[in-house]
Amino acid sequence: MIENIPLEAYNYVVNGKSAIEWIMERYQVTVNKDSGIKNDPNHWAEEQQKPHYILDLLLSIIRVSVETVEIVNGLPKMRFE
Repeated sequence: MIENIPLEAYNYVVNGKSAIEWIMERYQVTVNKDSGIKNDPNHWAEEQQKPHYILDLLLSIIRVSVETVEIVNGLPKMRFE
């Protein structure tokens, strides 16, 4: 379980969603309702002998999100006239 994710990490938005939400949505276990086929990204990670791949990816996204938000917030404000 990942705890204490900084709230500002959710301010880094990709295609209308926070990057964290985007990753969690893309890497969740799903079952096709028509075929019943289960898609479990964890199986791919295990086959590649990288069982922590999704966790490591999520931790990286959290860090990148926080750092990006800090950089963007530190940029000077632009005025358009």
